[in-house]
Amino acid sequence: MEDMKPLWNLSEAFKELAATVDSQTADMKLAPFSHACTLIVPLLGSLGIAFKFAELYYAARVNDLVEASKSIETLQALVDGDLEANTVRNPEIQKTS
Repeated sequence: MEDMKPLWNLSEAFKELAATVDSQTADMKLAPFSHACTLIVPLLGSLGIAFKFAELYYAARVNDLVEASKSIETLQALVDGDLEANTVRNPEIQKTS
């Protein structure tokens, strides 16, 4: 039954993330964030061929987040790690991704 309510599932996932942000006491956990992002992929797919490239690009980035969530606990830790590795602003590294 849950598969039949993609917008509801998406809404609930982002409401939970919003509650974390609103609490201002906890760091955003990467696993729930990446899960919420995965719920957007089917919506992009439903927009037709004009959005196929966007869907593929977005899905690849979300898969990277899902994989990262297996070893990194928070969104802040992910960003901090990228900043330390200097991969955030390095166009050569971004081209190869």
